[in-house]
Amino acid sequence: MAYKVNYNFQKAERDRAKAAKKEAKLREKQAARTGGESGESDDAPATAHDDGSPATAHADTVQD
Repeated sequence: MAYKVNYNFQKAERDRAKAAKKEAKLREKQAARTGGESGESDDAPATAHDDGSPATAHADTVQD
């Protein structure tokens, strides 16, 4: 059976790749403008442990 060309799929793939490239370029431009920050907010809790448990504010002063 011969290969049937799917032009709509090919166009959708080209458009998707173009949009991804444009978005990556925009993110790179924004990162350069903001001084290379990753864009993650500082409000996210920091994880100090390998198991992913959140770090506490007074982890160094807590004694068991």
